[in-house]
Amino acid sequence: MVNKKVLIFGASGQIGRKIIRKATLNNHKVTAVTRNIHRSLFLKTQAPLGYLDIEECNIFDENNLKKLIQEHDVCINLVGILFEKKNNTFKNIHVNLPSVLSRICKENNLDQFIHVSALGIEEAIDSDYAKSKLEGEKLVKENFEKSTILKPSIVFSQDDGFSTKFLSLLNLLPFFPIFYNTKFTPIHCTDFSKIIVEVINRNICSTTIECVGPQVLTFREILEILLKLINKKRILVPMPILISKVMVKFFELMPNPLMTLDQLKLLKYDNILSGKYKSNKDFGIQSNLQFENEVKKYSFMWADGGEYSKK
Repeated sequence: MVNKKVLIFGASGQIGRKIIRKATLNNHKVTAVTRNIHRSLFLKTQAPLGYLDIEECNIFDENNLKKLIQEHDVCINLVGILFEKKNNTFKNIHVNLPSVLSRICKENNLDQFIHVSALGIEEAIDSDYAKSKLEGEKLVKENFEKSTILKPSIVFSQDDGFSTKFLSLLNLLPFFPIFYNTKFTPIHCTDFSKIIVEVINRNICSTTIECVGPQVLTFREILEILLKLINKKRILVPMPILISKVMVKFFELMPNPLMTLDQLKLLKYDNILSGKYKSNKDFGIQSNLQFENEVKKYSFMWADGGEYSKK
């Protein structure tokens, strides 16, 4: 028996795949929205037979969005970007899309609209990424009063663009720059997806939840853990801001930048609980998976003899 009909935008990413598994195991029927259905057929392996539909959609076409949202009980927006490219601007992805989705959900009387934003952005007024995320949150709250906004710290897993990126860089570079010694509370993808499914199961609405893992780690501590796991020694160099900006300007020339100037601005601000909102722990939803223990399960691929080890 199906409990709720759940629509997921951004379903093919690391978080979306975990939600599909957990939600369908809880007897929710899921519709996964994708830009290219042929590249997303693998999602069928994530759910029991009959509990998952995959729909191709241009997320900038409001008529398509209206057709998809009808007949669902819950809509989850996981769509986000770290840097801008062509039509994928912060304005389009973090402001316009959540605004349109939340408005259509309200018009169709959905039970829940769950919007994933980001932790640690309130003070980052000099970052275009942070400003767009905050504007998106504001419009979601205005359009769908019962919305649930989730603000995770860094979400990590074997399929992330965080731990894996730094494992690759530490594997290749003889030294590594530390721009700022920012504090993070990394949360594993399994724990974060558990929070989202609990929000659905318990019909948690009209709130903002900061989602964090069990540890507070500085950027240096994260790098030291990664080096320990791949058994390599690297010089970690505190980098003056002017040199950092020049280095990041070079990174921005790459098709998929290692870092942008806007991301450098974000690193000035800690990514930890602000105290302004309730956390997942306040709702009795624990996040117990620790950074080192989980990364250890896949870091061997960057150690000597591993698939991605420096030759």
